Amino acid sequence: VQLQASGGGLVQAGGSLRLSCAVSGRTVNNYGVAWFRQAPGQERDFVSGMFWSRTSTNYAGSVKGRFTISRDNAENTVSLQMNSLQPEDTAVYYCAASSRGNIPQTANAVDYWGQGTLVTVSS
Repeated sequence: VQLQASGGGLVQAGGSLRLSCAVSGRTVNNYGVAWFRQAPGQERDFVSGMFWSRTSTNYAGSVKGRFTISRDNAENTVSLQMNSLQPEDTAVYYCAASSRGNIPQTANAVDYWGQGTLVTVSS
């Protein structure tokens, strides 16, 4: 499975960005997909995730109500709409997938990583 993330950039506090992750290589109907982020000097933390073939979603408490994860089966992409961005959201964002039948919520539970995309929120 290959994951290709895009959409990062520089935004002012209160602004919005949309990240996208293109999924290719094999059918991922039974996979869980997720977004993680890693700020400088910090651990790589779970942000949001969902099952590829179901509608249930999970969010970290710090982003609930501001971020929305979604997928487009026709385009084979998973997206993260980020609204009301704050400086503390500044990080490299990674898309991730697990073939183990669950939504990966820790880095150890991830089987596939995309390359990171940098999100910088200025105050």
